[in-house]
Amino acid sequence: MPDLEVLAGLTRAERVEALDGWLAVLLADAVAGTPPPRPRRGAPPPRTGTEGLALVAVGSLGRREIPPFGDLDLVLVHENRPEIAAIADALWYPIWDAGVRLDHSVRSIDEATSVAATDVKAGLGLLDVRLVAGDAELAARLRAATLAAWRQAASRLLPQLRDLRRGRARQVGELAFLLEPDLKEAYGGLREGQVLRAVAAAQLGDEPSAEIEAAYALLLDVRDELRRRTGRPGDVLVRQEQRPVAVALGMADEDVLLREVSLAGRRLAFVADESWRRVESTLVRRPRGRYRRVRREPLAEGVVRQGDEVVLARDARPAGDPGLLLRAAAAAARADLLLSPYTLKVLAVHSPPTPEPWPPELRWSFLRLLASGRSAVPVLEQLDQEGLLSRLLPEWDAVRSLPQRHPWHRFTVDRHLVEAAAAAAELTRDVDRPDLLLVAALLHDIGKGWPGDHSVVGEPIAERIGARMGFAPPDVATLAALVRHHLLLPDTATRRDIDDPATVDRVAATIGDDPAVLQLLHALAQADGAATSASAWSPWKAHLVAALVARVQAKLDGGQVVEPEPVLHPGGAQVVAPLPDAPDASGAVTVGIADVADGQQVTVRAPDRPGLLSTCAGVLALNQLDVRAAKMTVEDGYGTGVFAVRPRFGRAPVPEILADAVRAALEGTLPLAERLRQREADYREDGARSAPPRISWHDAEASGEATGIVEVRAADRAGLLYRLTAAIAAEGLDVTSARIETLGGDAVDSFYVCDPSGSPVDADQRERVEAALVAVIRGPTDAGTSRTADTPRQFH
Repeated sequence: MPDLEVLAGLTRAERVEALDGWLAVLLADAVAGTPPPRPRRGAPPPRTGTEGLALVAVGSLGRREIPPFGDLDLVLVHENRPEIAAIADALWYPIWDAGVRLDHSVRSIDEATSVAATDVKAGLGLLDVRLVAGDAELAARLRAATLAAWRQAASRLLPQLRDLRRGRARQVGELAFLLEPDLKEAYGGLREGQVLRAVAAAQLGDEPSAEIEAAYALLLDVRDELRRRTGRPGDVLVRQEQRPVAVALGMADEDVLLREVSLAGRRLAFVADESWRRVESTLVRRPRGRYRRVRREPLAEGVVRQGDEVVLARDARPAGDPGLLLRAAAAAARADLLLSPYTLKVLAVHSPPTPEPWPPELRWSFLRLLASGRSAVPVLEQLDQEGLLSRLLPEWDAVRSLPQRHPWHRFTVDRHLVEAAAAAAELTRDVDRPDLLLVAALLHDIGKGWPGDHSVVGEPIAERIGARMGFAPPDVATLAALVRHHLLLPDTATRRDIDDPATVDRVAATIGDDPAVLQLLHALAQADGAATSASAWSPWKAHLVAALVARVQAKLDGGQVVEPEPVLHPGGAQVVAPLPDAPDASGAVTVGIADVADGQQVTVRAPDRPGLLSTCAGVLALNQLDVRAAKMTVEDGYGTGVFAVRPRFGRAPVPEILADAVRAALEGTLPLAERLRQREADYREDGARSAPPRISWHDAEASGEATGIVEVRAADRAGLLYRLTAAIAAEGLDVTSARIETLGGDAVDSFYVCDPSGSPVDADQRERVEAALVAVIRGPTDAGTSRTADTPRQFH
């Protein structure tokens, strides 16, 4: 009996050899221990030994790819062996006793071929049939029969297989873009390699190339090492195992590993997509009658449509036409088609080097390609897979399949850039320079391929690319500015008070008081957010950015930015909760609620006292409301707090409940701190992040009463906003407004603070506030609880 741990440490070839030897012994013992049946009168003598009996492997063992702790898929094939049931029992039981998982069946050749012709999964497995022990001639006939059955049934089985793979892709995702990829079932994983072989076996596609086999072998190596590390079967490359797997495979770190996995997955997925298009085209039934030539429809100079593909015209001369590559790509995208694989190969081999700077016709074709929007994405992927995109943009190699380790990013860096360009194509009518918007969207994160702040690093790269594309110097400068400041609007809108004139002045100064740049940055922010994820560009964030842009535009137009009054929105509900010493409602707590973008606005008015903002934040947290922005103003002894909130579980806030809770907290009958501590304990989670918090101060440029901005980055948890604002208030500072954001599992909260006496917040005071904030963050409840109670917030 083989030791599973020892088997795990062997190479794949050694593991297959060891298992084959063990199974051959088991089959011999099973046959020897099973007496032949008594011969019937007139019947031929019964067969003995392994004559008419073969043990064959299918699945991973049949392909000689069985991973550590892998299942055995075995078929016992027989011909005229009446005692087959007894032999099978004698064979299977020792395997089960050894603790090896087994998928088994007993078949005659006719039974096996019948299954192969009707069951797509069984038929796919039988394509890998390989003799382990027994009658070699019988196993060879089985292989020939199942292969013939697969080819005969291909027109019926391959569409089923296609639908199975597409269904799994919807459930599991694409291997190339997952931070914890399923190496087997994700689209572009090991299954795709097996599908390509099945298509080739049906004679509807080519045998997988050496490049495909290398990508497939890489995924096998990663899976083997993953299972060795974990000591159990599993195909999901979880994050905690990525670094040790990378080191074991001789890679620098987990990012290199994830990038190599992504490149392999993208190649497998790309070739699989091409194969399915060929299969679908081949299986379409042609009408009876005389063969009709496929019509060729001109699309551009040297480019025609032929059927459902774009090909080169007969008179095209790719070697002497440097603009043909982009002209063909743009024509394909505009027609919502793909370039034929043969055309791609011809262009890859014969296209001349791109002139520098690009001629206007070349730049126009490239912009026309980007302006095609969603239909440009697969065409750009075609160019990328053939190495043509890197010829046009040599800097592209630095971001190809580069992983982004943030939960709100759906794609690798390069695919994110392509998706952003596609999203920008929907906004070209909103800007005066759509060409600059499209190129900026494609390049805004290009700096992530180099060390440092990607916005800063990307600026000279974008400048270099813009000059190479032939843009005029002022346009090149605008492109560089767009890349440098593409995060300006969303970062400012979500972390600063957009009603603060100093905030507006700072944004205007950063963009050089240029309305055209502001317009382009707004569209670029929308495209970037849409290409990231829904949580990265929520309606609330879009609303904040649009409001900031309106304020900056008003300043650039010479108008006054009027600070809005924090009053109840029209149509909202309002409730008054009198305090005990004010039965006539003077000095009462007033709560109003109105629907706003992506949530509600809660307006609380109460007698001013220290820590009023913190008290309101605590009440909102206790009522399972996520606060995303807060502002507090004081006038005539009353404080008015305006809070942008979103219900954690979709239940709208009830003004009566909030008013009563604020009143009770102010009069001391609601123990807010104790109740929030209990909530934190109730929703404690394991696996807390141990990274230290980061606290930074920024000058508020003496806007209004605020004399400083303190930004806090820490692990998100229930009641964190309440505790942070309470700690600031305990140090004698007022919080006038706050911007609340959650990035993955981190809270990124910015607080405008001022000293009630009007004195500046000096260094000693900042140091005391920092110490108080750190103490709150690292308090006894900082064990992984989440500010969002049941689940961490996933929006910005």
